[in-house]
Amino acid sequence: MTHTQSNFYSSIFFAARPKTLPAAIIPILLGSFLANSLSYESDLILLISILLSAICIQIATNFFNDALDNIKGADTLNRIGPKRISASGELSSQSLIIAGITFCFMAITFSLPIVVARGVPIIIIGLVGLILSYCYTGGPWPLAYKGLGELFVILFFGIVSVTGTFYIFSGELNFHAILLGIQSGLLCSVIIAINNARDIEEDKETGKLTLAARYGIIFAKFEILTLSILPYLIGLFWMNLGFIKTAIIPIIGLPFSLIIALIVMKTKPSKSYNKYLGLSVVAYSNFAILVIISLYYK
Repeated sequence: MTHTQSNFYSSIFFAARPKTLPAAIIPILLGSFLANSLSYESDLILLISILLSAICIQIATNFFNDALDNIKGADTLNRIGPKRISASGELSSQSLIIAGITFCFMAITFSLPIVVARGVPIIIIGLVGLILSYCYTGGPWPLAYKGLGELFVILFFGIVSVTGTFYIFSGELNFHAILLGIQSGLLCSVIIAINNARDIEEDKETGKLTLAARYGIIFAKFEILTLSILPYLIGLFWMNLGFIKTAIIPIIGLPFSLIIALIVMKTKPSKSYNKYLGLSVVAYSNFAILVIISLYYK
């Protein structure tokens, strides 16, 4: 492998943002374990198919985001977040768009066993996911530029991913899956809320109107605090469904989530927010592990 090839693959790997992949993996595992806890049979091939498809869509979204933010001038060399591959000149925006399209086709390929198992509903969900992977930062109405990033995460990395996975294994939808999807989505959205709070000044300057850029840093910090607490409070509804352990055990993770939120509230947007972003992924992972334990030993 030549030095140029090595740099290319290194840049592609960095642009894929592997640290974001738990956001794609966790809701699928939650939906799978929920289905299993309600006595639906698991299918390893389907689970692997769902995971690979979701990971490919997540990576495609990251490629599109890197490329399109650069084209729109939203990523500058003065950013305090991690460098962006196209903005830094390591790869062209066109190269990353082609890479994103490639991963979309990979997602379609990996999803074929799911389509065979569940048919038209999965095709619809898959197509919407593929379209939104681009429209998050692209198209005539980019969600991230309209203050809809958190809502997008709650819906698609929470409700759709969890209930969709549950449907694949069970063939039906129920309130259990919707409740868990809402919890998952809210806690996952903390990640993007911290990201937007960190980038607030850059986003204001470049016209990327996230909720933080629209309403200010005080709003952004209270948003992070609310999103960090709400999933655990909503989780108490599990008691009404007879899942006492699923209502109580995940609360063990609340102090960690709360500490992260309080630290963010006391800190001005800076490079330290990159560390808090990583910790929010850990908090989300902790929540998922605790939920899975509660479902397994229900």
